[in-house]
Amino acid sequence: MNNQQMVIETAGLSKQYKGVNALQGLDLQVAQHSIFGFLGPNGAGKSTAIKLLLGLIRPTNGSAALFGLDSVRDSVAIRQRVGYLAQDPRYYAHMTARETMRFAAHFFYSGPKEAIEERIEETLELVGLEDKADRPIKGFSGGERQRLGIAQAQVNYPDLLILDEPAAALDPMGRRDVLEVMARLRKHTTIFYSTHILDDVQRVSDSVAILNHGQLVAQAPVEQLLAGSGGAAYSLTVRGDGHLAQQALLGQPWVTAVSTNPNHHDTTLQITVSDETAAEDQLLRLVLANEQTAVTAFGRKKYNLEEIFLQMVDGGN
Repeated sequence: MNNQQMVIETAGLSKQYKGVNALQGLDLQVAQHSIFGFLGPNGAGKSTAIKLLLGLIRPTNGSAALFGLDSVRDSVAIRQRVGYLAQDPRYYAHMTARETMRFAAHFFYSGPKEAIEERIEETLELVGLEDKADRPIKGFSGGERQRLGIAQAQVNYPDLLILDEPAAALDPMGRRDVLEVMARLRKHTTIFYSTHILDDVQRVSDSVAILNHGQLVAQAPVEQLLAGSGGAAYSLTVRGDGHLAQQALLGQPWVTAVSTNPNHHDTTLQITVSDETAAEDQLLRLVLANEQTAVTAFGRKKYNLEEIFLQMVDGGN
């Protein structure tokens, strides 16, 4: 990560409200042209962090830099380069999408009308609303409203998009559409977005930070987080109670743990190992050495983000 140019860097960023720590010692690094998921349960401090990044509130301690500029001293210059979508964007419902974009664009552009209209059309096309450009917003679905919000945030060609829970209140189709827009925007900008929806992070993010009770509990590329911690793990399902398989493995020096999950007719074992090569060479052979054991499934365990998130958040309580 250090070889890449950083768009966001924070050091010990903290905020207290009347003695309550809303955010404590946040150290973040967000690389250019990445999609960075800022993950945490409601009330974890995500919105506080975003306000600090935008210079809307001042930190109690620590610092934040965007594009190398200080979030307090240079907040106006930073906001000129940032597009922002609030968690619950509001519109004049009688206006069309094009009129709304025209209104937003005039805060940034004073050039020829044709150039502004071209930019509006281009941005609406980018978020998939070109066919609804002249319809009143009051008839838009939740997903269409969110995509319009992203279009507004993107209209000034920002170097950074900050999206606060962009898909939180949407149905699965609306969420899919918003995530597709975010993926398309990757080549144009850096995206930093907060969410508590684990599946969204796993689908579109390059890197993720997990926040809980105002504290950072993890920050890593998504693939690294999904690899799990504490060694590689394998999942093996055998017919019956699995006792013989468990006994065959527990004596091996490269097996660090074996847990069992019995079902009606079979048992699934999760085997954590310290030596992947030894596991791939010997694990299945050891279990099958007993003729009474029938293996019905075997493979490297793949974690999902929900497992990782719950381990970290529950572990921090």
